[in-house]
Amino acid sequence: MIALPYIEPVFRPPSEWKSFILQVTNGCSWNKCTFCDMYTQPQKKFRPKKQEEIEKELAMVAQSGAHVGRVFLADGDAMALSTRRLTEILLAIKKYLPSVTRVSSYCLPRNLKNKSVEELQELRSLGLKLAYVGCESGDDKVLECIEKGETYETSLSALTKLKSAGIKSSVMILNGMGGVKYSEQHMINSARLMNEAQPEFLSTLVVSYPLGDKRVVEGFGGDYQLPDTPGLIREMQILLETLELESTVFRSDHASNYLVLKGVLNKDKAALLQQVNAALTQPGSISLRQEWQRGL
Repeated sequence: MIALPYIEPVFRPPSEWKSFILQVTNGCSWNKCTFCDMYTQPQKKFRPKKQEEIEKELAMVAQSGAHVGRVFLADGDAMALSTRRLTEILLAIKKYLPSVTRVSSYCLPRNLKNKSVEELQELRSLGLKLAYVGCESGDDKVLECIEKGETYETSLSALTKLKSAGIKSSVMILNGMGGVKYSEQHMINSARLMNEAQPEFLSTLVVSYPLGDKRVVEGFGGDYQLPDTPGLIREMQILLETLELESTVFRSDHASNYLVLKGVLNKDKAALLQQVNAALTQPGSISLRQEWQRGL
């Protein structure tokens, strides 16, 4: 096993469990979202890693003889780095790990504001093929309340740029993020955003607050309550009913989800809605995760 000098904690998307995690930044450059405690520890203050440090780690992996097919660039938003820096990193990956076929990264919409489609195409040609975009919601009011620093339009702009550059996007929407008050508009506008963007992958997870929801409640002016289980499933019903996708892989199977849903939209839309409707109208006919089975 190779002991790399990670600054813990390090997070990755569930689907990157087989990937080599290359930490090219520490923490998150925004780090203001009220629902997120991932990078709030003192040691997680945002800092780009020096190129020589990155290459030293790549050399260690190369010398170990390990076969690496995929690389995930950590931490929270490696795409905050300039195109020049990202190019240097991708070229170094090609140099030390020529067997890599895909590089991926988390990506905040704001990371792409000053990157042109042509620059993103160049990054794509060097191996960056997938970006995980945490849109969280397509509703401007909800985005304001959670201090996301984004809007419907900024999220759409980023997703459109990625598609134009040939970089696939995997979008996350947070089930319950609008609370009871904004539940319906949260899901309707999230679906509208996805309909315009047509991402290659779409996932949902149930928002949770292991360190408490004080910041979230304050962001909503004190008027925030997480929907109960039927309310969360009703949100999925609204989302699926409103989605009009051409060929998007849909997953709602994160450990936080009560109802596990998988399919391709819109091909499997009717079947997925049938499961959701059964969970709402015929309790017990559809298996739901119990609290002890759920987690982050």
